[in-house]
Amino acid sequence: MIIYPDIELRRGQCVNLLRGRMEEPVVYDVDPVETAKNFQAKGAEVLHVVDLDGAMQGGRHNAELIREIIEAVDIPVQVGGGVRTIASVQWWFDHGAHRVVLGTAAVKDRNLVRMACGSHPGKIVVSVDARNGKVVIEGWREETTFTALDLAKSFEDSGVAEIIYTDIDLSDDQPGGTIANTMRMGEQLAIPVIASGTIKTLDDVAILKYLPNIEGCVIGRALFNGKVDLADAIKVAKEPYRAPTFV
Repeated sequence: MIIYPDIELRRGQCVNLLRGRMEEPVVYDVDPVETAKNFQAKGAEVLHVVDLDGAMQGGRHNAELIREIIEAVDIPVQVGGGVRTIASVQWWFDHGAHRVVLGTAAVKDRNLVRMACGSHPGKIVVSVDARNGKVVIEGWREETTFTALDLAKSFEDSGVAEIIYTDIDLSDDQPGGTIANTMRMGEQLAIPVIASGTIKTLDDVAILKYLPNIEGCVIGRALFNGKVDLADAIKVAKEPYRAPTFV
């Protein structure tokens, strides 16, 4: 299982949003570029970087900073947030992104997903975020009528490389939040799944790595608040399966 350290950017700062509340961000007093370099030094194979201003408003708002991150590290960088057009998809690939993540645009324009996948096979990831069982878009502010699983299944013939699935209720410790939803996504999807919002401790990494079809997990808040050490998480994720022994 691959660990994706998550760098979320708002107005040039590393932040985390609880339940998507842009008005109450948790701001981390760290340099984003140095943070990316530190993640690489601890063994990260890839970075997941999100332009939160773009996710809320569309467009590129932290693009220059993200380009600095891409240029500062030697590992692939997966970029999302505000990518709403095929021109924007191409812009990111032209400026060093390894893979591009589509969220709101994927829900609103399925043709965009197919075009992007056709132009960049194996390089397009779709983000599916759900609260109370329904997919939310526009920076988690707008609820749709889709369930996460139904939406994800609709991309199975589009050429999407992976699905990032975020169970917001689980991420924010809400009643009803359970890893069962992530397990169900892995079991019922043909597309590989990257879990997001599930990791709070190393034990969560150990559990997640054995779920079917979960090929990676995004970890942000737990790294920044010190609950999980990246090097330890990578070690756990890479440990070979050990069958239980019975005395």
